[in-house]
Amino acid sequence: MSNDAPSFADELERELAAAGEPERAAQEKRYLKSSLAFHGTTVWQIERAVRAFTIEHPIGGHDDLVALAEALWGEPVHERRMAAILMLERHRTMLGPADLPLLERLIRESRTWAYVDALAANVVGPVCAGAAGTSDVLDRWAADDDFWVRRAALLSQLRPIRDGAPLDRFLRYADAMLDEKQFFIRKAIGWVLREAGKHRPADVTAWLAPRTARASGVTMREAVKYLPPNEAARLMTAYRARRPAG
Repeated sequence: MSNDAPSFADELERELAAAGEPERAAQEKRYLKSSLAFHGTTVWQIERAVRAFTIEHPIGGHDDLVALAEALWGEPVHERRMAAILMLERHRTMLGPADLPLLERLIRESRTWAYVDALAANVVGPVCAGAAGTSDVLDRWAADDDFWVRRAALLSQLRPIRDGAPLDRFLRYADAMLDEKQFFIRKAIGWVLREAGKHRPADVTAWLAPRTARASGVTMREAVKYLPPNEAARLMTAYRARRPAG
């Protein structure tokens, strides 16, 4: 498939465009504040099309996967970029640490949560989980000047944490970013803490308790959602007492 990747990508786009609606395209373009072209195809429709496409045209291996993802991503069309991400996600077992430069480039070019979150949580996280040589890369991302790359470092920990991985790495990243004003960083910290709180509420409570004066409101509100009600109330009371509302 590698040599034919552009034609396969164009074929998939035609299917995606046929399922789109102009009104939805205009709405999504406004919502995402994007300069890309939009066909108005829903995520569910893109997922279904990608699934059917890979059944009809099986991915032969790593090089075919990367070539097709690159061909899809290379055109400034929302549905093509979503299809590239979903293609990588469906075949993430073909990827490894050597693909992190590619994934980093896609994250840097994303400029929106709609792509960054899926790449970080559903592709980067599983690729890095338990893989040697990835810690330094994620540590670098966590200190990057681009807040989307920093967000990706945070969200890359989401699936490993759900699968029982230690919280240490995420908490180290979160502590370094906790004072940031950037909404997408604040939200990401709260999101991962919320998920961790479903299974390890005591760990989340213990980490958050001495940091309520530093955490933002959006971080706190997300983080306490699945904590025991008395602990959630105690943490929110401490947060409100130590900093202005907002």
